[in-house]
Amino acid sequence: MRYNEISHFSHPQHNLKFEHSEAPFKCDGCNEAGIGSRYKCAASCNFDLHTHCAIPSPSISHPFYTKCSFQFLARPPGPVARYCNACEKDVSGFVYHCKSCGFDLHPCCAKLPMALHDGDIKLYLYRKVSSSCHRCGRKGRSWSYRSSCKKYNLHVACVKEMLVDSWQEIYTGACRRGEWGDKYSGGGRKIETRIPSLKDTLETHNHRKKKRGKVEKCCEVAALALQFVISAVLGDPTTLIAGVVGSLMSK
Repeated sequence: MRYNEISHFSHPQHNLKFEHSEAPFKCDGCNEAGIGSRYKCAASCNFDLHTHCAIPSPSISHPFYTKCSFQFLARPPGPVARYCNACEKDVSGFVYHCKSCGFDLHPCCAKLPMALHDGDIKLYLYRKVSSSCHRCGRKGRSWSYRSSCKKYNLHVACVKEMLVDSWQEIYTGACRRGEWGDKYSGGGRKIETRIPSLKDTLETHNHRKKKRGKVEKCCEVAALALQFVISAVLGDPTTLIAGVVGSLMSK
């Protein structure tokens, strides 16, 4: 359920308003990257939350972990560093944690759609797949989205690496300098232009198997699949955001 304005325990001094913007942002709840829909401080504190972080479920189950019950926590439990079982990245803020199994999921990872559909592109989420990833060329590893034709496979971890790692320096520097106000203007554009493209990677992956014309078509389909996965990982799996990400990738 979506609300136009909410109060939140993590930012009690001001209400948060729902908005939809094409500018990337850092979620102040889970400390992960986001784009599109968010809850933003109504008093312009540059405080943002993914919708999944702003309105979390107290507890959830997940089809990949049928024996687990995940509880929402404001911070990772215990003194030991923890990582998300979906994307393999560190957990440093809001998290869904299973006390009995010790598993952890970022809120956006916990809410990743089991299927992404748009016309001819159909992608399904798997805990593990035997085929190699278009990004890293390896099998196994993290959760993956695989196309219905089984030709395209992308690790959630690889998509996170493409995005989060390339933004980390900018986020850290902006936070240290107190310049978060720029993240919706010039800073936002700077972040956008540093989103990497998979075009060369995909062509390298396929050029030995196919003729040039088929390679280009394969890359187009795989790039479109990537757009949808990026959108889902960033917390807003919509066609609009997929198109925005696609335009950024082409720069």
